[in-house]
Amino acid sequence: MSCVGLVVALTGGIGSGKTTVADRLAELGAGVIDTDEISRALTARDGAALAPIADAFGPDIRLADGTLDRARLRRRVFADPAARAQLESILHPLIEATMLERLAALQTDYAVLVIPLLFETGQQRHADRVLVVDVPESIQIARVMERSGLSETEVRRIIASQIPRQERNARADDRIDNSGERVDLEPRLHELHTAYTQIAVKRSRSIHA
Repeated sequence: MSCVGLVVALTGGIGSGKTTVADRLAELGAGVIDTDEISRALTARDGAALAPIADAFGPDIRLADGTLDRARLRRRVFADPAARAQLESILHPLIEATMLERLAALQTDYAVLVIPLLFETGQQRHADRVLVVDVPESIQIARVMERSGLSETEVRRIIASQIPRQERNARADDRIDNSGERVDLEPRLHELHTAYTQIAVKRSRSIHA
């Protein structure tokens, strides 16, 4: 059982800046668990998911050094919904289990679970509040193309595989606009940090009263 007073699920579309927001909240004192980082560890050379993925997708999904050919896998799963579903059936249970183990060990006032496919996987059930990092689609595309070298078509395919922006925003308890510069986030981040800390402390006091 987690000792944190509040669990916040942080999500947003690809290229929205979830890591930027999560890293700053961590600097302010939040306990952050990033499921993308967990996924990378699970699919690393000695990761628990690598062998099942190779079994499912064939030996050519590994590079010559035995590591995962992430570019090849990405092309396959975003071109084939059945392949994507197969990959998710391997990865998501392992990611979720690891996330919950880490959550149970946290000792901070509040936790932030960074889950890109939050609503798609139904994992909002683990959180008390949902924070959505939001940017227009045009900014998503530009940012992802610049950082990852993907084509616009590839980025649009990834965006199309995620929950629509309008629906994501409608299901948020809190929202942060990240369409500007990083410095523009500071007032809203401090506001959210203060609010989450107050809620967490109040809950903890009521539990121990």
